[in-house]
Amino acid sequence: MTEVRTIPEFKDFKTFYKKAVEPLKKANIAQIRLDGKLKGNTRNVFAYFWYMDKKWKVNADTYIDRLKIAFDEFAKSDEPFIIKPTRDYKGESLSIKGQPIRNSKFYVYLAT
Repeated sequence: MTEVRTIPEFKDFKTFYKKAVEPLKKANIAQIRLDGKLKGNTRNVFAYFWYMDKKWKVNADTYIDRLKIAFDEFAKSDEPFIIKPTRDYKGESLSIKGQPIRNSKFYVYLAT
């Protein structure tokens, strides 16, 4: 039998970071990405959180240090993200304010 994994959903980004990311990093300090891999793409969703009254999905290949940068930005502003259209203009993605767009290693998209 296959195990059915329920993807967790959090009320906001701060809660997502504190309850999902921090324990993961604490359990394995050397882990770079949420999925534990070193490279490769995935469309697997790690978790959902709410931001600006929209539900966002965090892909499992997102880098943990980028999530930490976003978490730290919340200390400076309640709006650490920029909402941008995806490359195909069929959805939206989040970018961290002040971070490079190319090679961002931050894969957060509007959940549809």
